[in-house]
Amino acid sequence: METTDLPKDAILVVNAHSRRGQDSFDQARDRLEEAGIRLLEAHAVKDPKQMATMVRQAIATGAPMVIVGGGDGSMSGTVDEFVGKNCVFGVLPLGTANSFARTLGLPLDLDGAVRAIANGRRRRVDLGMVEGDYFVNAASLGLSPMIGRTVPHKLKRYLGRIGYLAWAAKCSVGFRAFRLTIDDGTQEHRMWSTEVRVLNGPYHGGVELSDHADVDTGEIVIQAVVGRSKPRLAWDWYAKFFKLRDRDAHTREFHGKSFRIDTKPRQRISIDGEVLARTPATVKIAPGAIDVAVARDA
Repeated sequence: METTDLPKDAILVVNAHSRRGQDSFDQARDRLEEAGIRLLEAHAVKDPKQMATMVRQAIATGAPMVIVGGGDGSMSGTVDEFVGKNCVFGVLPLGTANSFARTLGLPLDLDGAVRAIANGRRRRVDLGMVEGDYFVNAASLGLSPMIGRTVPHKLKRYLGRIGYLAWAAKCSVGFRAFRLTIDDGTQEHRMWSTEVRVLNGPYHGGVELSDHADVDTGEIVIQAVVGRSKPRLAWDWYAKFFKLRDRDAHTREFHGKSFRIDTKPRQRISIDGEVLARTPATVKIAPGAIDVAVARDA
């Protein structure tokens, strides 16, 4: 019989290199145990490249739930390990934007996130895919990968989203628009664009970008900022950040299960903040791919 209840036994894996990871590891371990979660193991991982390996090993022990602490990059970098496994993905949002946690309706504070894991329920959710690489939240091409690839870690760590904005202004000076082709399997859509977002959920960079993307729709959403104007791209982010009435005036959205994206010139693709691919690329949805822990009322 299938149950929506969450396990009480878990392994904790925290990215101690994330914005609040090192400071929060001891607190997270103590709060989880105080909330009634029996931690079979707890690991503070100082090298982010070892996160996936550590999570893979944790799942291999047979742990019914593995709790990952970190930002969206940590979630995306480890989520592949949960696909096809009978293990719940617990999310502790310790990053800068925490877009996946926002999409799941999780509290962004440590105590609230711990309560959700201790008293919440299972939720079956979709994942996005870029060339076979699973992601939890969003992939992007254009200015965002340039920012993600070059932003100094200390700027991101200590200034958060403000640091991102400051670095974005610097990167935009040398950035140029590109020709975009989106093939939905029946038609090719061609346009100039300054940024493309491939959305499995509504949030990217902590900002709600789409009213139609979510983790249980069975569809991927592609949102393109159209035209060649960099000020228009800046306005699009501003309008969406403040939820202005005309916030979708400069974007086009495409909904479906699979798309082929190409650009001239070729563009790097950022997957949940990490630059991992380049165009041309196939993006698609992986429906109902994993179980996550969410608050009881989410």
